[in-house]
Amino acid sequence: MKKLTFLFILLAIISVGCKKKGCTDENATNYNSKANSDDGSCTYAVETGPYLIVKLHFDSLQPRLDNFGNPAVIPSNHSAQSPIFHAMSAHYIEFAQNMYTQLGAGEVLYHGAETTAGGSNAVDFSKAIIKGDNEVFLKIPLKDISPDTYNWVRLSLTYQNYSLNYRYSDGNDYTGRLAAFVGFNTYISNYKVWTQTLNINANKLQGYWAFENYGIVVQGQASVTTVPNPLSATSPVPAGSCVVTGNFDTPFTITGNETQDITCTMSLSTNKSFEWYDANQDGKYEPTGGDYPTDMGLRGLKPIITP
Repeated sequence: MKKLTFLFILLAIISVGCKKKGCTDENATNYNSKANSDDGSCTYAVETGPYLIVKLHFDSLQPRLDNFGNPAVIPSNHSAQSPIFHAMSAHYIEFAQNMYTQLGAGEVLYHGAETTAGGSNAVDFSKAIIKGDNEVFLKIPLKDISPDTYNWVRLSLTYQNYSLNYRYSDGNDYTGRLAAFVGFNTYISNYKVWTQTLNINANKLQGYWAFENYGIVVQGQASVTTVPNPLSATSPVPAGSCVVTGNFDTPFTITGNETQDITCTMSLSTNKSFEWYDANQDGKYEPTGGDYPTDMGLRGLKPIITP
């Protein structure tokens, strides 16, 4: 999806949805650590299981989808590769009952911290939960999830960090590191790309990236971020939101009587997810030869439930 034309619509929808769970404390980064009191203030409590355990998984073999959930092709003047992911962050998780459930109207499980320190409202990167492949992203008490049957998951991604193969001007191939911010808007005080730390202290819109190759850092802005949503016809998401949508293979039911932990793995397609303009059409990413990133969106979501 392209720029955030409907950003304020998204923020209003998500704000309404998140009042169902958690609290409004801007310091809240883990939904299951807090609860609302009657006056809307935050109270702290020690939660007990059983839990819904949420993990992130990066799969380069999953289908490569476009914005509408259809198989995607690579433009003739572009090339793409499947990066090696080291870390990722998400800002919003929602279970949706059916294909007509609008964004924010389902069961909102998590909404990360936001700030206006950079001017407009933005994800607060300093409070983001950042995890690697198959690490536990969240543990949510099952008793706090409304009993219902859910068919879809919505996951808003905000940050990626991965290794890329590239060709330098000397004709040799090397490995570099790219950090990409794909959320609607992110306030970044500082962050580490690979070995280098960048001080930003500003908001960055969706598509901002930095590429480090052995101590040299180049920054840029991709014009497109693909955000697959197979429900675009019945339940669209605003442009710029990076809310990826995926369906359970079989409907997932919460009864309210669960006694054991349940794991939900958010399997994300990294299949040729890094796409670039290929100046000489040789299939090699050559940042010193006129190549530049054009798309860094994840290429699909498949939520997998295991006991």
